[in-house]
Amino acid sequence: MVESQDIHYSTRDYQRSPVPYIFKTTAFVTTALTIAGGAWYVAVNLTTASDLTAIYNCSAFFAYAFSIPLLNDKFRFDKVFSVAVAIAGVLVVAYGGKDEKRTPDGTVGKGKEEAQNRLLGNIVIGIGSVLYGLYEVLYKRFACPPEGTSPGRSMIFANTFGSLIGCFTLFVLWFPLPILHYLGIEEFRWPTGKAAWMLLISVIANATFSGSFLVLISLTSPVLSSVAALLTIFLVAIVDWMLTGDTLSSASIIGGILIIVAFFLLSWSTYREMNEERKKKLENDEAETDNEDDSEER
Repeated sequence: MVESQDIHYSTRDYQRSPVPYIFKTTAFVTTALTIAGGAWYVAVNLTTASDLTAIYNCSAFFAYAFSIPLLNDKFRFDKVFSVAVAIAGVLVVAYGGKDEKRTPDGTVGKGKEEAQNRLLGNIVIGIGSVLYGLYEVLYKRFACPPEGTSPGRSMIFANTFGSLIGCFTLFVLWFPLPILHYLGIEEFRWPTGKAAWMLLISVIANATFSGSFLVLISLTSPVLSSVAALLTIFLVAIVDWMLTGDTLSSASIIGGILIIVAFFLLSWSTYREMNEERKKKLENDEAETDNEDDSEER
C-alpha cells in the first residue's frame, strides 16, 4: 500500500514482499536524517548559536521547496507567506537584541580565525537544513500511507517507521563510532551521574517529539509539521524563563508571536486546500457516476 500509494491492493501487491522496499526506504530516509542531525552537532562548535538556530530552522522553506516537485504540491502564495513569517520570527528570536562589537580586524563580533570558522559552520548547518527539509518530504513521499488511509492506521505506521529508523541507526550507523574513538578523533565514554540522567530525559523527550512529528507529517504535510516544530523555539524561551528566572526579551516575545501567527496562517491555508481537494474529488466522483448511469441507459 505504501509502495504503490494506493489503498486498494492488487494481486501483484499481495504476491510481493514489502520487506525490501521498507528496508531501502528506511536506509535512505534515515541516512538523510542522520547527516542533517550530524551537521548540527558539527556546526555547533564552529558558528554562533544565533546563526545555528536561524539557518537550521530554514528547513521549513526547503521542505516546501521539495514538496512541489516530489509531492506535486501547488505553489500557493498563502503558504509561502506563512513560511516567510515563521522564518522571520526565527530570525527575530535569533538576532533580536544582539549586541555585536567590531574587533580591530574589522569583523563583527569575532576575530578573523573565528569568523572563518563561523562561515564554515554556517555552510555545514546550511547543508543540514536542506537535508532536513528533504528528509521530511522523502518520508511523506515514500514512507507514508496514501491519502484515504484511516488516521489510526497512519499513526500506527508512523510509529512503526520511527522504530525502524531507530533500529537502522542502532544496527548500521554505529560503525563509525569505534573508528573515531580508536583514531582519537572523538573519544566516547559512558555518561555517569547527572549527565546520564540528563541524557536519559533528553532521549525520552526526543523520542516523544520524533514520534509525534512523524505522525503529524503523515496526517498533514511536511510544511505544516516543520512550521509547527518552530513553536518549540518560543516554548524553550518560556521554560528557560520559568527555570532560570531570566525575563523574556522583547525579541523572544515578538519572534514567538510571529511563529504562532505563521502556524495558524499555515493551518488555515492547509484546511482550505484540503477542502478544495475534497470538493474536486466529490465533483469527479459525481461525474463518473453520471457517466456510468448514461452508459447503462444506452
